[in-house]
Amino acid sequence: MSTARLILPADLRHGNAAACMAALQAQIRNSPDSEVEIEAGQLTDFDSSALAVLLGCRREAESLTKTLKFKQFPAKLRELALLYGVSELLVESA
Repeated sequence: MSTARLILPADLRHGNAAACMAALQAQIRNSPDSEVEIEAGQLTDFDSSALAVLLGCRREAESLTKTLKFKQFPAKLRELALLYGVSELLVESA
């Protein structure tokens, strides 16, 4: 099974979140792969909108019965997910 690899931008805040989510969801939709991996290792400037983008990608993948994996969350993103109570929905893969 091949995996589509998507990478979050370094800057993901309110101002560009909608465009980022639309682009990522389109990539998920258009990928022939049944597994999608989103890497957040480059993410340096972000706010809670990043969580909304990740949750939107999760919904898109689930609606297409694709497996979604998250990788390389910065520590502050993990803390934000815990604070907002969505950490169980955004579990990182090894």
